[in-house]
Amino acid sequence: MYLKKLKTINYMYWPALFLFLGIVFYPFLHGIRISFTNWNGFSQNYSYIGFENYKRLFLDTNFYIAFKNTLIYGLGSTIFQQTLGMGYALLLNRDFSGRNFLRAIIYLPVLISGLIMGYMWYFIFQYSDGALNDILIFFNLDPRDWLGNPSYGVWIIVAVNTLQYCGVSMVIYLAGLQSISKSYYEAAMIDGATPLQQFKYITLPLLKPAIITSFTLNLIGGLKLFDTIKALTNGGPGYASNSLSTLINVSYFRSQMAGYASAMGLVLFIFIVCVTIIIQKKFTVKEGEL
Repeated sequence: MYLKKLKTINYMYWPALFLFLGIVFYPFLHGIRISFTNWNGFSQNYSYIGFENYKRLFLDTNFYIAFKNTLIYGLGSTIFQQTLGMGYALLLNRDFSGRNFLRAIIYLPVLISGLIMGYMWYFIFQYSDGALNDILIFFNLDPRDWLGNPSYGVWIIVAVNTLQYCGVSMVIYLAGLQSISKSYYEAAMIDGATPLQQFKYITLPLLKPAIITSFTLNLIGGLKLFDTIKALTNGGPGYASNSLSTLINVSYFRSQMAGYASAMGLVLFIFIVCVTIIIQKKFTVKEGEL
């Protein structure tokens, strides 16, 4: 009876398994195969060229620029999102009137498409008729080409991505804070612990699972950032603000180098997997310490 029931449950997995194999696994394997060809993405004729795409990749200056920017988008956004998300969570975990409304307002940008959010901020930062430059002109200050200067553009993208998705961290940390028993804080107050000591020795250690989850999700999202960059700078000026995701898009659709784009996509995938595994192991090994 038990084996029959178990077999029925196994059958229920098959539709999901077939969907995974057809939509995720097969295209992934096909992409790996294409990375060893000179396919342009459109023609039916192509030939295998071995590791030539990978050799070209590591000699490409634009690849290194995009890789550096990917690290900035990933690590920069993640650090700022954790800081803002933790701050919001600590504030909105308190009992005061209107806190649910504030939670909804802070989380609301997460529900907006990254492309739409990028265009909204584009009209603030654009050089001609941008809201920010109009304010500078009103105060008799010189306007700046915020998005045309790589020094500004990269960090504006980080800021926009941070403001949009810090609500995710806030929700994760709120859930973690609400699972901590108040008896710990009451005992600490009796022992004379300051609020900072309570945060350091009670809140942070007990939030460890929430920190791992939030950090990992935000990092993966930042490393594969695409739509916000596309809307704000389109990878420009030139290739200065490209991430690996946008450079893959450029290589495939503009340059018609599908094999080269596939090789870059595989490198990005391996990099994200390695970073995620390292972070998970780092946090797991020191789970009792913080």
